[in-house]
Amino acid sequence: MHMIGRFVAAVVLVCLSGSVVVAQEDAVGAPGPFVLEGESFELAWTSHPTETFYKQEYVPEGQTVEAYSQMFMVDVLTNGISVQDAAGTMVDGLKQRQASDPVVNFAMIENEATGEIILDFVLSDSSSGTVIVEWNAYRYVPIEDGVAMFGISRRGYDDGASELLKGMKGWRMGTIEALAGLDLPAVVVE
Repeated sequence: MHMIGRFVAAVVLVCLSGSVVVAQEDAVGAPGPFVLEGESFELAWTSHPTETFYKQEYVPEGQTVEAYSQMFMVDVLTNGISVQDAAGTMVDGLKQRQASDPVVNFAMIENEATGEIILDFVLSDSSSGTVIVEWNAYRYVPIEDGVAMFGISRRGYDDGASELLKGMKGWRMGTIEALAGLDLPAVVVE
């Protein structure tokens, strides 16, 4: 599978299915905590699935990466991919998913001055018997040899899924603006 395809597959798989804890040691110079809209997110899981792909997940105290209501993420791809290609690949995956997921919706905001893109999207899954609706905002940032993605994810389970969808109108843009204005660490891959 092409590296970009693996990146999208890993992101979608981890977003919807949870993950097994691999490690909790920072590998990209972003140990956290990250604070967004007054919520503190602590490093809970890290993975280095390929030579050029790093993934870290952060959750508030009392939450886990397997079943969270909010998660902060940092993904780093050091294979020379551009911000436009990384975001575009995710959009392509979302477009394909629309055939089987009626909840999928997305929007992209480009900041030409910084070269950054924010991809805002929602998707769902019920394959485990639990209905999960997940909203995400991914901030793609160019780095020297690729892309760093800093993202926020919010989930609703079963009855909470419809509550998440209904409540998005009230907080979605504020969260996107908070993510866009967040001071980010310099990514350092060792």
